[in-house]
Amino acid sequence: MKRKHFTSFLVLLTALTVLLTGCGTGSSAGSKANTNEKVSFDNVPKRFAKGQGAKIKVIRKIGGDDHTAQFLAGTKAEGEALGFTVDVYTANGDTAKFHDAISQALEENYDGFIISHGDDDATVADVKKITAKGIPVVAFDSNPKLKDIKGVTVTSQDDEQLAKKSLDALVSDFKGKANIAYLWVDGFPPMVRRNKVYQETLKQHSGIKELDRFGIASSDTSVQTQNAVAAMLNKYPKGKLDAIFATWDAFAIGAARALKEAGRTEVKIYGIDVSNADLQEMTAKDSPWKYTAAVDPKLIGAVDVRILAKKIAGEKTPASYDLEASLISQKQLQQAGKAINMVNLADEVKGFGSSTAFEEDWMKTLKKHYTK
Repeated sequence: MKRKHFTSFLVLLTALTVLLTGCGTGSSAGSKANTNEKVSFDNVPKRFAKGQGAKIKVIRKIGGDDHTAQFLAGTKAEGEALGFTVDVYTANGDTAKFHDAISQALEENYDGFIISHGDDDATVADVKKITAKGIPVVAFDSNPKLKDIKGVTVTSQDDEQLAKKSLDALVSDFKGKANIAYLWVDGFPPMVRRNKVYQETLKQHSGIKELDRFGIASSDTSVQTQNAVAAMLNKYPKGKLDAIFATWDAFAIGAARALKEAGRTEVKIYGIDVSNADLQEMTAKDSPWKYTAAVDPKLIGAVDVRILAKKIAGEKTPASYDLEASLISQKQLQQAGKAINMVNLADEVKGFGSSTAFEEDWMKTLKKHYTK
């Protein structure tokens, strides 16, 4: 009996040893660290050389749209792949909440900030407070004055290129003669840049006539746009309105719904930005949405994190950086022979969704270390 009990004890002891050994393999940077293969940190900056991650905060002013969701997802995915803790917040267009979130986060010991769509002078003041503490900032589609603050990089989609690609498609399709509606909202730096190209296009092509316009940025932009476009259609019967230029996909979604509901799909949409919802709308039967120019929002988030990681590591970064745009046609999507989403869109649109910008070799080492 004693020998039997002793044998049982040994079995239990062995099992406990294995269990405890397994529990002790995680790292302080997160349990995601790859324990199957030893990774050399020889090329990693001193700040991260011991597998020490960083804690960063992403604060976005606008929200309630798929583009925002994908941008935030891109920051989370890239940051966590590097072993960072990434906290995200969107104010859904509420300016007061946006600035309150920055003030609160400034007291929470973050190593870096990504600020999105901080368009006003109050954002400049906020960012100066952050950098005064020695904390680096990357600002996406934000006040251009931020470029003048040491420690800040302002990133953006190449908004001039986005607008030009979409408008060039419109001009080409209608051979330089069309009556259009303009969906645009002032007050945001990217919208200001897109509007500049729009105004230049009208000057260069006198046959493109603006009949009407609408624009509001809110948590229900698509719904309000749908209602506004429906009202426009009552003013312009068939043959009077040819196309709609939408400077934001939230506008294009609302316009598409209004056109289909009114049976007015002869009016074509030329937009900016892309998401899964946009792709679904563009490929739907009788969709009026012909073209959209876009940068992958997840890629924007990822590139912003890479720039911020370089800043935290003490490496040089530019004062500004523009991400290159792609033109996506409805014809491309419909001829793909498969359902198109943000994951496989690059199969149909060359170069979309991929960039090695600011992806240093030491980042690849960290990603290898933190791979599950």
